[in-house]
Amino acid sequence: DRARRLVEQLLTLSRLEGSPLPGPGEWTPVQALMAQCEQEARALGGVLDRAHELRFEAPPEREIAGSQTELLSAMSNLVTNAIRYTPAGGSIDVRWRSLPDGRAEFAVKDTGPGIAPEHISRLTERFYRVDRSRSRETGGTGLGLAIVKHVVQRHGGELKIDSVPGVGSTF
Repeated sequence: DRARRLVEQLLTLSRLEGSPLPGPGEWTPVQALMAQCEQEARALGGVLDRAHELRFEAPPEREIAGSQTELLSAMSNLVTNAIRYTPAGGSIDVRWRSLPDGRAEFAVKDTGPGIAPEHISRLTERFYRVDRSRSRETGGTGLGLAIVKHVVQRHGGELKIDSVPGVGSTF
């Protein structure tokens, strides 16, 4: 299963790097993206047997231009990471908000272990791991944040990462 996920994510990265940018004509309702992320998050929390306080907040009737598949992949990856790395009993806030200048912000904030500052700039590198010993425990491939970075860039956005060890992270 892990090898299959690795191959799938490598193929996803290859497609992102080799395909044309998403066209401006494809629009996706934000609520649909958020609902799917929430459904996946609650299912994963149940599979991992971790009770988290999950909160999802999206504005009513907003749409975003871009590839629905790519956007969902990036958003879902960030939520999944928060669930995998936040201990049971922690909280995860997922928010979509419109900014005054017309842009939007999607943020995932968790109360996980946090990440030391020296690792932040390398998190989106392929196969980079903050703690290699947790690799099998969390079930990741080390490619998720690289995929997120590519999707965000392809859609004209930027990925910001704020984290404090022992407090949590916001992506």
